[in-house]
Amino acid sequence: FKFLIIYIYINKYIFNMTTPINSVDTQHDDMIHDCQFDYYSRKLATCSSDKTIRIFDVIGDVYHPVSTLTGHEGPVWQIAWAHPKFGTLLASCSYDGSVLIHRESPQNVWTLIYTHKYHTSSVNSISWAPHEYGLILACASSDGKVSLLEYKGDQWTTNSFDNDTLGCNSVSWAPYNAIGNLPTNNNPNNNPNNNPNNNPEEIKPVLRVVTGSCDTTVRVWRFNEDEQNGKWVEEKKIGNPHTDWVRDVAWAPNTALPYNIIASCSEDKSVAIWKQAEPDAPWTHTMMQVFEHPVWRLSWSITGNVLAVTTGDHKVTLWKQSVDESWIQISQVDENTNAAMNN
Repeated sequence: FKFLIIYIYINKYIFNMTTPINSVDTQHDDMIHDCQFDYYSRKLATCSSDKTIRIFDVIGDVYHPVSTLTGHEGPVWQIAWAHPKFGTLLASCSYDGSVLIHRESPQNVWTLIYTHKYHTSSVNSISWAPHEYGLILACASSDGKVSLLEYKGDQWTTNSFDNDTLGCNSVSWAPYNAIGNLPTNNNPNNNPNNNPNNNPEEIKPVLRVVTGSCDTTVRVWRFNEDEQNGKWVEEKKIGNPHTDWVRDVAWAPNTALPYNIIASCSEDKSVAIWKQAEPDAPWTHTMMQVFEHPVWRLSWSITGNVLAVTTGDHKVTLWKQSVDESWIQISQVDENTNAAMNN
């Protein structure tokens, strides 16, 4: 498979880890915070403290700069492409507390279609829900709230829940087919016995997200439709492995694993792996690795069996779970690689 991870170097160049001899000048005027390929890996978006978003067309190993998106009044922390069934949509979040959604139509012509100004502080992380749920964007903010922005009935609607009091740094959706999402007799949200007509359209998988916060806590949330107007409820877990800010969380794609798996990383230099073997069972954790520097970002491969870890010493390492469920490092990209590329 093609592993879509981009390594960001301090001199504002980006490197594709699958072909580390290639480099692209992003033309940003300040530090890069995120970069993402679209669904087909034909477009690349980057965002920066210079308040802009750069769009590149990808043809083979060549990256053509085609557009620069503006509108944010502060550093742009993160960007996210929507599923192509909804068109070419790109969401971005910023220190200015806003979330912007741009649409490309026609090709290389971008239009701002919605501005989300719900939060009172920096919006640190955004994540589109699996496309089967519809067009829903989760937004995590330093004000301690997570908002859900949904396009339905030709309009955008917003609901939210209180995640914590110190600020939320990251949010990630459960895959559509995660264990516990589909109806079971033990699941009060979607009991098949409550659907006497056996109409599949009346049984909807449960919405679930995981968040990481400044209060050192990882939380898994489930939307309970039995509550009046619906309510987000925190799932049970055992223990808390982190002792400092949780910088990122990532729910692994569920391809063939017999359990749910989430990775979390922290300013305390650690990466933890969370597992849930059965629906409604409490989440348990194990420590995957303690690094020499704070851990900032995590990303799973498409198949969910390789985890990329980005640390504060400008290194990206790849980790894979072995048969005995221990984690081994299988690759690394660091500044030595970059120096070789620049010579």
